[in-house]
Amino acid sequence: MDFSVKPPGGSPSPSSSISSSTPHHFKSATTPTATAAAVSGISSASVADRDPMHSWWESVSKQRSRILSLSTILSGDSHSEDGDVTPISSLADSDRPALSLLSSRAAYSLISNSLCNPSSGSGSDPLCQWLYETYLSSDPPLRLVVLSFLPLLVGMYLSRIHSSDSSSLPSLSGFEAVLLAIYAAEVKARAGKPILVHIPDLSQPSLYHSPRNGVDKSRDCNPTASVGVLSPQLEPQVAVKSTKRASIVGVGLQCYFKEISQMQAWSKLEFCKLAANWAGQDCDCKEKIDGDEDKVLALTNGFGDSSSFNGSSGRSLEIEEDFDRLAIRENEEHSSSNGAALVGVGGGVRIPLPWELFQPALRILGHCLLSPLNTEDVKDAASNAVRSLYARASHDLNPQAILATRSLVNLDTSARTAAKTVAEETVNGSSNVNTPSKAKKPEILLASK
Repeated sequence: MDFSVKPPGGSPSPSSSISSSTPHHFKSATTPTATAAAVSGISSASVADRDPMHSWWESVSKQRSRILSLSTILSGDSHSEDGDVTPISSLADSDRPALSLLSSRAAYSLISNSLCNPSSGSGSDPLCQWLYETYLSSDPPLRLVVLSFLPLLVGMYLSRIHSSDSSSLPSLSGFEAVLLAIYAAEVKARAGKPILVHIPDLSQPSLYHSPRNGVDKSRDCNPTASVGVLSPQLEPQVAVKSTKRASIVGVGLQCYFKEISQMQAWSKLEFCKLAANWAGQDCDCKEKIDGDEDKVLALTNGFGDSSSFNGSSGRSLEIEEDFDRLAIRENEEHSSSNGAALVGVGGGVRIPLPWELFQPALRILGHCLLSPLNTEDVKDAASNAVRSLYARASHDLNPQAILATRSLVNLDTSARTAAKTVAEETVNGSSNVNTPSKAKKPEILLASK
């Protein structure tokens, strides 16, 4: 697959209907094994099917080749957690090179710094070309590495394309080439079919219930009545037009969501912070969501006064402190996961959020918010992002977005309340165990002869 980014006439700005570009061509890399197989008339797929060991070794060789080419592009050393200097090229010596690169915090920091460079994203950007060719390699671990940097790439791309001085910015055809590669791969994978979801129809009997009002016979004639379209059919795109930008970026986020269980915490944290920045200027309404105060007061009214929890200030105070902690974290100047501040990475730029972009972003935030395997930092960042997007949807008067974001806010509040309850019960249980009690008399069992 070969994407050729052709320059349109004149020197249009990045915010034009057809994105600006440079006459730089991103071409997919071809491995020597694939070339030899093509010359001999034997496809690489048939060779891999006959010899699993050959397939594994070809994948490892391809991953090592991509990591070595990345080390030459970055031309820097990565620092490990213990302070030692470790070149990125050393990751190629692992048995699973791509996964070693994916889990390397130092490598993520170097690549993120390069993506955040003001001159990044052009058609001649070697890192964008590396991401483009790596994703076209069709190797699942290598594609996973590219997707892990998608939140940062999308954040940089959208913030620049929608900035007030976008006319003075350099071409962003490098970012767009990576997005088009991900989009084209998804178009091919779907084979022209939309993603459907089957909605439960309570008017029809199931294994678990019987309708109260009887069976609705009219639904039998229309089997598609309970089928919803999660993602429509995708059309091939050769350029990122302004009318298709949200759809192309949204498809990329859908691909990220499909692999989110394998993403590192810093990649998820990056997306949560960027999603909060996409909401635009902060306002106080996100901290004053109606119903939160009532829920907090109901906790103390339903479980007695605050002195009933081992002399503590009560569950309501703890939840209020939890929300205050989120507000303080939001107002502080956070450092991103790569050690650089997030100032300038989409901060302060109000990004247009049509449903094609809003829906996959909420699915990612839902995972970050509710998955039990996520760290507290990821959950807190997701909670802040969801509340920011809820405030944005409320200002935009978008009913669909309000319903979705408010549902996540309610789920977050319920989850934090349940976690506080479990923690208090654990503390109370441990204190009762340490309380001395009278020794019980040994039981005497009487048996008849």
